[in-house]
Amino acid sequence: MPSQVKVLVVDDSAFMRQVIIKMLEADPEIKVVGYARDGQEALDKVQRFKPDVVTMDVEMPGISGLETLEQLMCQAPTPVVMLSAVTTNGAQATIKALELGAVDFVTKPEKRTEIGQLANELPRKVKMAAGVQVAKVCRLRKPELLLTPPKTPPKFFAASKKQIEVVAVGTSTGGPAALHTLIRSLPPGLPAAMLIVQHMPPGFTATLAQRLNDLGTIPVKEAGDGDLVQKGRALLAPAGWQMEVVREDGQVRVRLSKETPVETLFKPSVDVLFLSVARVYGGKSLGVVMTGMGNDGLRGLKAMKEQGAYGLAEAESSCVVYGMPRAVVEAGLTDKVVPLPQIAGEIINFVSR
Repeated sequence: MPSQVKVLVVDDSAFMRQVIIKMLEADPEIKVVGYARDGQEALDKVQRFKPDVVTMDVEMPGISGLETLEQLMCQAPTPVVMLSAVTTNGAQATIKALELGAVDFVTKPEKRTEIGQLANELPRKVKMAAGVQVAKVCRLRKPELLLTPPKTPPKFFAASKKQIEVVAVGTSTGGPAALHTLIRSLPPGLPAAMLIVQHMPPGFTATLAQRLNDLGTIPVKEAGDGDLVQKGRALLAPAGWQMEVVREDGQVRVRLSKETPVETLFKPSVDVLFLSVARVYGGKSLGVVMTGMGNDGLRGLKAMKEQGAYGLAEAESSCVVYGMPRAVVEAGLTDKVVPLPQIAGEIINFVSR
């Protein structure tokens, strides 16, 4: 990250521009180098000021935030943090923005009296985004780089007597786009269930699940309490809830709770899911840790490995943020570490016989 992050603020609201600029410049490590009122002005000023990060409103008149983002990623790839409304349309646009290359997003307060909640989140995410090599990440996520899963698994896995029954996936910053790549690369009829935790605020996981379902060849849904865990289907943990699995009468079901059984900042938490997978599935499981800040998943994957499970992590070369994968790799909890385009193929290697 540069010593002082140069930011371009893009918002059609004069009030919001003033608020955002004041918030960002309250942090001595951030300098606002300019602002833009619409998409075309934003594209021009990116070329002029060459900011380290752009903050951009999703909904703008003229060239929309999504159209501006798409053009920006083609003309001058720059880390972008989107500002999104917590509405159905806002959630859909935000998920699309993350697909197009936005690093992260923050939600716009619905009332002016709630604006203070942005004061910590926005500067933190801007500084995080400044360290992302957007051009590299976008290049590694191009559809033509996705690998065709091998027809037969390597001998190492073929010789294993353990049948992998569940693939548990954990991710955070950069995760929605990484999950898009993963899900659309998996073949139909995956011979294992998939459970996913993505750190997101409430109001966005249902839209993400629907988007993943539309993109891929395996069904994906936002998990509900009591849902059966079934092979060939993916369940995404709902934001604001902890997702665990329990075995009842020979069947494995999802249990959602507002209570957090372990110390964690996240709801949903990768650790909470992985710890329950270790209890229920033991060695017949695969833990996958992808891009994200921090170390959520470290404790849970350790518990899974102690039961004989396998571990897979995304390589630094394709991560938006190499935090969560780094933690499990440095702890020696992974059997494979591969770039994002290879993760689907490796999952097939683990679960196929």
